[in-house]
Amino acid sequence: EARRQRRLLLVVVCVALLLDNMLYMVIVPIIPDYIAAMRGREGTAGPSASAAVNESGGGNRSLLQARYPPAAGGNEDVQIGVLFASKAMLQLLVNPLSGTLIDRVGYEAPLLAGLAVMFLSTATFAFAENYATLFAARSLQGLGSAFADTAGIALIADRYAEEPARSRALGTALACISFGSLAAPPFGGVLYEFAGKRVPFLVLACVCLLDGLLLLALAPPCAAGARANMPVGTPIHRLMVDPYIAVVAGALATCNIPLAFLEPTIANWMKESMGASEWEVGLTWLPAFFPHVLGVYVTVRLAAAYPHLQWFYGALGMAIIGASSCLVPACRNFGQVIIPLCGICFGIALVDTALLPTLAFLVDVRHVSVYGSVYAIADISYSVAYALGPIVAGQIVHTMGFAQLNLGMGLANVLYAPVLLFLKNVCQMKPSHSERNILLEEGPKGLYDTIKMEERKG
Repeated sequence: EARRQRRLLLVVVCVALLLDNMLYMVIVPIIPDYIAAMRGREGTAGPSASAAVNESGGGNRSLLQARYPPAAGGNEDVQIGVLFASKAMLQLLVNPLSGTLIDRVGYEAPLLAGLAVMFLSTATFAFAENYATLFAARSLQGLGSAFADTAGIALIADRYAEEPARSRALGTALACISFGSLAAPPFGGVLYEFAGKRVPFLVLACVCLLDGLLLLALAPPCAAGARANMPVGTPIHRLMVDPYIAVVAGALATCNIPLAFLEPTIANWMKESMGASEWEVGLTWLPAFFPHVLGVYVTVRLAAAYPHLQWFYGALGMAIIGASSCLVPACRNFGQVIIPLCGICFGIALVDTALLPTLAFLVDVRHVSVYGSVYAIADISYSVAYALGPIVAGQIVHTMGFAQLNLGMGLANVLYAPVLLFLKNVCQMKPSHSERNILLEEGPKGLYDTIKMEERKG
């Protein structure tokens, strides 16, 4: 029964992560026309705005750019960039508080609260009629994500305490994150084209509601009182200064920078450099889902066979990300650009799948086995990249160029990869150190310490 319950909880968490990332990316083909239609209703562009919306369908921005002067188009890009970044910014601010709260009250109640806020955010998106409401809905999603994402990942780490089951469960969650991010733009574009702007958000809101009801049935908030008998987690500020956790957090942020910076810039670069069509721009990231899932699968299998090499899988992933980022500017057509993007997503899968379980292990070995704060730190690392991407990436491309942006991101990943050598000894100590902690509580300390030391020397 307990095993069945934890599997159902894994499904709940995976659906929550899928929804969060779908809502993050579903507005990509919708929001330019959405903002243009709002500007038309406000009288800025007159009848041409509604004509542009009708003709552009699921995200054809070229029609909009033909009907608006350059100043209006630039303002639109700024609005879209700020809208995309607002979610990660609020998530960045709330995560330290959410991690501490999760450590105090448990995982289920914050996850349920996060799903409730995400449902409210999605419904607000569906009925938004002005930019301020869109901004509020996007920020509200960041608040929900700070609780749902952190509590969900921490819940998986807590329920799957043994390896390699923990790596498999976290790998499944990462696959759902990838699928949500990459499938959302086609999903949103098709429904927006044929059913209207509200339907994609209403579908996601219904799924979010069902997921929350399932969680409520599996783990009612009143049953979370057992959390009072659990140990008190290590404060988040102490975890942040742990050098091993800091190295992992830095790797998670660095490896996600290419994805966060390319998402808002690669579409314009493809149109200018290779004359890419709208469908090519819309499908740019979709093929990368398959190497991402492959990377998750390969890392889980390797971690089960060689658990002491987790640091190496992360370093290898960062090297692949670095090399792939440097290759992007050299591509000259749609088929070529798919290859380095697949390499970037494959490398991110290696890094995330190897290092997320390592965070839980570091807490087990060096602190208290309560995971809210440590996965809040991981969420902060992701949020840093995705808060800077929509605002900073465009400015870098404008001042330095698209090629320089990619070379800088690639160099940062290649230079950071050797830093993961710092985790080498920690991962090698994993089996003996965990066993030592358990047996020291039951047997004579001095004798056991002497025996284990002699075994390790031998």
